Amino acid sequence: MIATEGGHRVTPAELFFDLVFVYAITQVTALMAADPSTLRVLGASVVLALLWWCWCCFAWLGNVVRADTGTMPAVLVSVMAVVLIVSLAVPEVYDDLPGGLYAPLVFVVCYGVVRVLHLVSYRIASPGDTALHATLRRTALLSVTPPFLLLLVGSAFSGVTQVLIWLGAVVIDYGGIYITGSSGWRVVSPGHFAERHGLIVIIALGESIVAIGVGVSGYPISTPILIATAAGLLVDAGLWWLYFHHLSETAEKRLNALEGDDRTRLARDAYTFLHLPLVAGIVLTALGTKAVLHQVADTEHYDLYEPLHGVVAWSLAGGVGVFLLAAAAILLRTGGRRPPVLVLGGFCCLAAGALVALVPALLALGLLAAAVVTLVVLHSGRAGTTGTSTA
Repeated sequence: MIATEGGHRVTPAELFFDLVFVYAITQVTALMAADPSTLRVLGASVVLALLWWCWCCFAWLGNVVRADTGTMPAVLVSVMAVVLIVSLAVPEVYDDLPGGLYAPLVFVVCYGVVRVLHLVSYRIASPGDTALHATLRRTALLSVTPPFLLLLVGSAFSGVTQVLIWLGAVVIDYGGIYITGSSGWRVVSPGHFAERHGLIVIIALGESIVAIGVGVSGYPISTPILIATAAGLLVDAGLWWLYFHHLSETAEKRLNALEGDDRTRLARDAYTFLHLPLVAGIVLTALGTKAVLHQVADTEHYDLYEPLHGVVAWSLAGGVGVFLLAAAAILLRTGGRRPPVLVLGGFCCLAAGALVALVPALLALGLLAAAVVTLVVLHSGRAGTTGTSTA
């Protein structure tokens, strides 16, 4: 394995690796859509957090050793195969189908394999780094073994019990990273690290656009479909603009300005932790957008003026709210300034999620698109006035 340098950028091997996570995120959205209830959305969020951890592990590894040299391509392909199995099991993790392997157990075992492969690969990549070796041991004891055992226990249950046990495993896993500390972990190339996370945001936005097409699949094209498609794309475009024009550059500059453990802590907080709710917000919005497109397309079962219902109704605007608050937290952590437009917009979207069920689905999507565009204009204007994207 060949170590990376400060100017290292994303390699084709890493782009190929990300392809399995395109499918994984699609499966999470499908898991929510199959049983759109509060419990299922919480359960799907837990699954997303576990998948996110799998991706983050190798984003960090690819920052210290080149993913296209030595044994790394073989490692990545092996991990891809395991993650693909994990993704195949996602639709059945809370509702196992008869006649096959027990999906929750398959999911947990394969997840454990990914975590072990990450630790072993890190150990092999840095044979003389004693500080990293100590951190790897602490990580295995605090952030891998206990959550894995809890996931195994949870797989024996179903319903609320399973979801809560798995949620506890996620909390312990993420909390364990704080306990182990930043010593030993390194971010060699801030540009590579920022680019990797920008690509996973693009993947999530791409899945959101795919959800638009899936929602109308098999139905004849109509004027309401065209209007809803345009509105859904406008929402995604607004989130894309906010991230790549106001978040990514600020975060990368701040990461580049720091060194050592300070850089590692910022990378952990702003990227590994705070990018998770950012991606989750996109997935939630995709769930709501897909439902709107399905309703306006399926005229036999839905009236054009019928609103969305239940947690799906909340997810349409609520997902945008989660995204905006995560974006505000990233800017606060990396730039030290409060982004009032994003904070206010985030809380307004969370509150508006409860109102979506009161208006026609198509109108709700149109209003959300208008709100996102307005927010982009206001935030961009404030950033331009202050001369910084962290306004």
